Amino acid sequence: MGQNAVDYEQDFYAWTVEQGRLLRAGELSAIDTVNLAEEIESMGRSDRRELHRRLVVLIMHLLKWRQQPGARSRSWSATIEEQRLQIENVFVESPSLRPLAGDMLAQTYAIARSKAIAETGIADEAFPAACPFSLDDILSRSFLPQP
Repeated sequence: MGQNAVDYEQDFYAWTVEQGRLLRAGELSAIDTVNLAEEIESMGRSDRRELHRRLVVLIMHLLKWRQQPGARSRSWSATIEEQRLQIENVFVESPSLRPLAGDMLAQTYAIARSKAIAETGIADEAFPAACPFSLDDILSRSFLPQP
């Protein structure tokens, strides 16, 4: 770690500004490499967590849409649309996350299923144990499941 005018622990924002200035100036020996590397890795984990969180919300609403046709609302369809748009934005900014969406489908489905059961009060058995939707369907702006 080089000498930094701003301490990472004392003022994070000022530290980020300082690290950006050092990078642009080519003063690589002065960069706080340990903390900078950790922050860069953290940004990637943040994008992955956002994808996971948005998939859970999207799948939960698709399940509710499927299981409660009489309760469908504009709010539900708006939430479905918003999650799909935001997931697409994540993929635009981080294309390498797209293949990971399929890998996290079983886990996100299990969480979404639990949340849908809790929110609807419908018996567990009414919701399939495995995800009944393909990833393509989940992400398709034209797909809405039928009962």
